[in-house]
Amino acid sequence: MDKFSRIIDYIRISVTDRCNLRCRYCVNEAFPFMPHAEVLRYEEIIRFVRVCAELGVTKIRLTGGEPLVKLGIEFLVKEIHAIDGIEDISLTTNGVYLGKKVPQLKEAGLRRVNISLDTLQPERFAYITRVDAYKDVLDSIEKAKDMGLNPVKINTVIIKGFNDDEILDFARFAKAWDVEVRFIEFMPFGESTLWDSTKIIPSHEIEELIRKTYTLAPSLNSHKGPAKMFNMVGSLGRIGFISPVSTHICRECNRLRLTSNGMIRPCLFSDTEFDVKQLLRDNADDDALKEFISRCVREKPEKKHEIGLLKKCQKSLRNIGG
Repeated sequence: MDKFSRIIDYIRISVTDRCNLRCRYCVNEAFPFMPHAEVLRYEEIIRFVRVCAELGVTKIRLTGGEPLVKLGIEFLVKEIHAIDGIEDISLTTNGVYLGKKVPQLKEAGLRRVNISLDTLQPERFAYITRVDAYKDVLDSIEKAKDMGLNPVKINTVIIKGFNDDEILDFARFAKAWDVEVRFIEFMPFGESTLWDSTKIIPSHEIEELIRKTYTLAPSLNSHKGPAKMFNMVGSLGRIGFISPVSTHICRECNRLRLTSNGMIRPCLFSDTEFDVKQLLRDNADDDALKEFISRCVREKPEKKHEIGLLKKCQKSLRNIGG
């Protein structure tokens, strides 16, 4: 528990800063990678999760970069799944490689998957990602559903002037495919020069637009988190809204982040981070690790920004973990 009585039981772990896409709002053309030696090894991640589980963490999400570019990711899922206390393992992916890995990941213990998809137009997908892989992502969504990784969640960043004309298309997609589409406000991160505040569309505007065509019924978020959820009447599809810019979601925050180079970030929008990799590589004992992690939790801020005054984070999501 942190200083503000929030129970921290969820850790998002970036396993790599590397990605097979070059999304324009995430990176610039240079796209430098971390040296391999700086990235946490699987055995270090596994030990970190075990210690966190002993402190009360029950939920792990693996992210990147793109976690499925990491060799042997199924091994990591299996080892985390075997740790006492871990009840839920999920994965955030761009979906390009997921279709080929779903059976192995499901067997290893993966419960759920979030797939990032910002457009339903193949040409636009190729433009924003700089890769022609739209069909691969749709195939991955279908295979994830077939393998029972439900609910399959689609993360969609809405950017004014780029894909805001597809809001109703995504709502229709959620209803037709029985998936959960979560609209995410455009957030300011790191290297990209694409972001500016005029391109943000507040969640309430997206919700109002969707309600003109579809009937939405309030829904409980089955996994505690920042999304405001709705059922789409007449289908199994759901719509969600994640509003880090227009609405305070800090009071519901139950997570820490572990970056791919071994830094604990108590807050996504703060550049404050703590080096746990050094302790792991110095073979610090479990008690020292627990005290360090607990101290990081105590440093978690109550809130990091005022509405409309969000400071641009100096690192990209591929470094922090999406």
